[in-house]
Amino acid sequence: MRIMLNLDVMMAKKRISLGELSSRVGITMANLSILKNNKAKAIRFSTLEALCRELDCQPGDLLSYEEGDPISEEDKI
Repeated sequence: MRIMLNLDVMMAKKRISLGELSSRVGITMANLSILKNNKAKAIRFSTLEALCRELDCQPGDLLSYEEGDPISEEDKI
């Protein structure tokens, strides 16, 4: 099971580039890319709030739960 961040989907719906969103949210393009490609292990509520504000969406629009293999010990915080 995994929590997925559907940032790429929302960015496409809102027609916003990685660079533009990065400058609006105030995080680096590298960190935003990690979120976009579901490589992040965690996300701060302040970052989630900023993404929702700039993409005019709710947290549930960005996050989804997928069934699958359980989280490994190394992925746990």
